[in-house]
Amino acid sequence: MALSNNKHDDYGNVLTILGAQWGDEGKGKLIDILSGEYDIIARAAGGANAGHTVYVPKADNPNENDKYVFHLMPSGMLYPNTIGVIGNGCVIHLPTLVDEIKLLEDSGIKVSDRLFISDRAHLVFDYHKKIDGIQEESKGTGKVGTTKRGIGPAYMDKIGRSGIRVHDLQDFEMFEFKLRANASNLSKTYDTNIDPLPEIDTHRKILGIIKPLIKDTSLYLDNAINRGKKILIEGANGTLLDIDHGTYPFVTSSNASMAGIIGGTGVSPNKINTVIGIMKAYSTRVGSGPFPTELSNSTGDDLRTAGGEFGATTGRPRRCGWFDAVAANYSCRINGYNSINLTKLDVLSDLDTIKIGTKYILKGKQIESLPASANDLEEVDVDYIELPGWKKDISNVRNIEDLPKNALAYVKKIEELIDCKISSVGVGISRDQMAF
Repeated sequence: MALSNNKHDDYGNVLTILGAQWGDEGKGKLIDILSGEYDIIARAAGGANAGHTVYVPKADNPNENDKYVFHLMPSGMLYPNTIGVIGNGCVIHLPTLVDEIKLLEDSGIKVSDRLFISDRAHLVFDYHKKIDGIQEESKGTGKVGTTKRGIGPAYMDKIGRSGIRVHDLQDFEMFEFKLRANASNLSKTYDTNIDPLPEIDTHRKILGIIKPLIKDTSLYLDNAINRGKKILIEGANGTLLDIDHGTYPFVTSSNASMAGIIGGTGVSPNKINTVIGIMKAYSTRVGSGPFPTELSNSTGDDLRTAGGEFGATTGRPRRCGWFDAVAANYSCRINGYNSINLTKLDVLSDLDTIKIGTKYILKGKQIESLPASANDLEEVDVDYIELPGWKKDISNVRNIEDLPKNALAYVKKIEELIDCKISSVGVGISRDQMAF
């Protein structure tokens, strides 16, 4: 399939950008680049366990960057006319959100007058974080590597129909009643003391900031689409961490795939025009779980250092490995990407040769796709192809066809293996370092 060189591909009025691997693919960068062309940026799923990092050249020194890390805030908020929406599929720790708002506004970026929160989104409390730690420690050697941000327990409350939602804040007496009841029940369940009073006081203090932001965001987005507004919907985490389609149980607690976009915003699927998947030019994952192409050697260490592979939320070092075409194919099938943004190609520039995982062999037989069993995925052997490196600086390339011959061959080989168009390639960390 031919590579796309058109920076202004017609994505239609409603565009979705999804992580296509184990998260940390660099979604924030493309979202930031495109956000200036969109009226509304909506976040669909996850919580403060996600971190989208954006680097923007300094106004007074373009050779240096300002760094912004978004945990709950939609990534496009750096553009002053863009509206941000936190959808109903998210779980929100409101004190963290208030801190993010303050941090941005202290740096001169006004956001509190252009941010909306779904009235149906669920709330994360500090007791969820406490429970998260208790649950993780109880797993012993079977730990999943949670960030301990309370995301899983908050989604457990949601599914167990005992969750507290954003709209509950509009009747603070009812909010307090539900919070006290949950604290009492959870204290008994986990044999620990959960005091609701600090939570009640905290939310009473920030109520004046949050209340004006509450909205039926599904209706708001639908009305905006019908008026011809341009909407960009961002996913969190990555498809291989999806609660249904990921490497269960080493996954997040929400749908990080296309399923989460629909359920997490209330936007009708037939109104979404384009889906772009974000894939790193190699593979990484944080925490525990099977990782077929992992490099547990000096090459993996070099990739981690060159790529700055440390979690935006936790600072944890990421595990690094070769590009996994089998997992990438699976991700394409699940989500139906129209095209791929291949990020961090520049990180591979110093390597003599580069491998791509092309086949999984389980018990002597090739398997066609990602197996449901994490144990089976742990046991697969991987067949690789090896390509020559390019050993050249590509940070100033802005057109895909201008990449060095071997770099272009690597991009085209991935495109061929995953049978999906690669429409853009990341060649550095800054906002302007993208080849189309």
